[in-house]
Amino acid sequence: MDAASDGSRPDSRPWTGGAVIVLLILGLDQASKWWIVSKIMVPAREIALTPFFNIVMVWNRGITFGLFGGAPEAGRWILVGLSLVIVAVLASWMVRTSRSWVAAALGAVIGGALGNVIDRLHYGAVADFLDFHYAGWHWPAFNLADSAIVIGVGVLMLDAFIAAKE
Repeated sequence: MDAASDGSRPDSRPWTGGAVIVLLILGLDQASKWWIVSKIMVPAREIALTPFFNIVMVWNRGITFGLFGGAPEAGRWILVGLSLVIVAVLASWMVRTSRSWVAAALGAVIGGALGNVIDRLHYGAVADFLDFHYAGWHWPAFNLADSAIVIGVGVLMLDAFIAAKE
């Protein structure tokens, strides 16, 4: 018996939830970066909030953890183009999926990727400002977009493991 015949109504368009998450992540990411860049980090400095967490201002011209940050200016445009291709592929997947949590995870990844693309276009680099540390060891600074991407990818990996067992 399928869901429609037992009286329940399946979510026939889970991509709409994913689209809402794209907009939510993108809005929160850009608002937080605007606030940090234009209000909090003027002048740029380190703000210790707890013994393990600071607000800092780091401009990431590379990819994850600043890899390839020393690439020439053309690297910025390559990263923007590559990111937009990936966003298009993920958006296509999001529209086709029948699982709401997959659409939500894809929405988080897309929203985060678009937030970082906007930074590259506007600032020439990605604004990173969340700095976690312990005993002199600092995790590379990151932002809300990066967090959304990591969480979204984590949910997609979990879904792949669950689907493999079913």
